[in-house]
Amino acid sequence: MSASLPGNRDLPASKYDLSIYWGRVRQSADIADPRTLFVSSSGLENAKKLVSQYKMGEIKTMTPELWQAKKVVDSTLHPDTGQPVFLPFRMSCFVISNLVVTAGMLTPGLQTTGTLLWQITNQSLNVAINSANANKSTPLSTETMVKSYFLAVSASCSVALGLNALVSRLKRISPGTKLILSRLVPFAAVASAGALNVFLMRGEEIRRGIDVFPVLSEEEKEKKEKNGEEVKSLGKSKKAATLAVGETALSRVLNSTPVMAIPPLILVQLQKQEWLKRRPKLTLPVNLGLILTTSIFALPLALAAFPQRQAVSASSLEPEFWDKGGQDGRVEFNRGI
Repeated sequence: MSASLPGNRDLPASKYDLSIYWGRVRQSADIADPRTLFVSSSGLENAKKLVSQYKMGEIKTMTPELWQAKKVVDSTLHPDTGQPVFLPFRMSCFVISNLVVTAGMLTPGLQTTGTLLWQITNQSLNVAINSANANKSTPLSTETMVKSYFLAVSASCSVALGLNALVSRLKRISPGTKLILSRLVPFAAVASAGALNVFLMRGEEIRRGIDVFPVLSEEEKEKKEKNGEEVKSLGKSKKAATLAVGETALSRVLNSTPVMAIPPLILVQLQKQEWLKRRPKLTLPVNLGLILTTSIFALPLALAAFPQRQAVSASSLEPEFWDKGGQDGRVEFNRGI
């Protein structure tokens, strides 16, 4: 993100009001905009150059071109490292990456082995997305990363397969109810397993804590810009990490809920229509179309549930931070997405 680029002058956080939910939704829609995936390497470098020129005072005011550059940078670079997030794991590719896996999981005639392989693929994708977009102030060793991966994938797949097997064992329900449950349970499995995946993959942050920073007043920001100072970390907080990881896991559930509920229920009704009965091969494409449409709208709504740059009262964290809060006694940290 733009915060990771050279310069001591901060860009406006957004052209939208991030203190309200709908402002964050519009900001999240920018970050998740798939069109940013088509920006070339030279386009990214030009965007970074424009943002850096503003941060170093060479550009005085925000322009439409600069806002677009910020959008490209924010959707491409990690805010902690300043490095591009691998393309399939960016939030702007989230819907597309998950749709490919969903298509595989919905393939007709999958046996247990096929279902297991697609669940492993799905949870591996979740691991990659969670890791790529996590707070990077507490880096993982290769050994810890590998252990976390196998633990997250095995636990998540166990939950997903267990819930899927539950429906087939339910005997005292009507065929219609069983059909609806058979549509809903796979997505419920994905949602619960996805939340578990976040906690397991980002558990090191909770164990070691993440960097927190004082919230600066406008006067302090101006002083920092004049003196060329960087805001230093106040230390690592486990409570901030727990909040960050918990909110990210909840946002995954909020994202999955409409996707797991709306398309299956609509599809059950569409399958009663004569045009789809006569063309059963259209069922899968229609289902994927419903999932794609729902996902496009659900993602920014879920991402906006909590601010990415989270500000909390210093007194809500460990005692060593109580007297270190900035403006209004608050500190802030990168939640990750």
